[in-house]
Amino acid sequence: MNEDVVVCVVDDDERVRIALVRLLKSAGYRARMFPSGQALLTEALPLNGTATVVLTDLRMPGIDGMALAKRLAAAAVPPPIVFLTAHGDVPAAARAMKDGAVDFLEKPVREEDLFDALGRAADRSREQIERFKRLSELQQRYGRLTPRERQVFSLVTSGMLNKESASELGISEKTIKVHRARVFQKMGARSLPDLVRMAGALGIPEDATPGLSSVGYSAGR
Repeated sequence: MNEDVVVCVVDDDERVRIALVRLLKSAGYRARMFPSGQALLTEALPLNGTATVVLTDLRMPGIDGMALAKRLAAAAVPPPIVFLTAHGDVPAAARAMKDGAVDFLEKPVREEDLFDALGRAADRSREQIERFKRLSELQQRYGRLTPRERQVFSLVTSGMLNKESASELGISEKTIKVHRARVFQKMGARSLPDLVRMAGALGIPEDATPGLSSVGYSAGR
């Protein structure tokens, strides 16, 4: 199971990097090592849906572990972070967990604790990748809607009845029903609650104005 996980080891101590990579490879992980946070940031992370975890020291020259975590958080699919440091303290651990770290381990660390933390981080990475894929699919479906269908999508998911939507857009109720059916078909929605969940995932506000401003609405913004 570990062979589908890439662990990026970031530590300014070469001996530590080599030792960790050897340990990880012995457990079946695909490990890569980086001497600094900057080195990791300048090299692209896997983009092919591969579960990726960053195992990093906290205190390093230049970009430290905390700064690295914040930079990585801006990625489309941020890799989960596991901190491993000899300088652990409660405030640092609290900040690390708040910034999305999966675990905060102190050196020397037991192999069992390290592998447990990496397992949790890998699970989170897989979940994030799946969520990203689902959102991308929804955005593609939404992009296939016509401007009028997007208006109807917004009105329907805001709770308006067909008659109310027709009045809002100045068209017949029959035409609203046609557009509504096309929205359901193109979005792959099985029910109204299903369509409402899609609107939430796409970030479409419930009170979105159905006028001309919503015609150019871009999913995910």
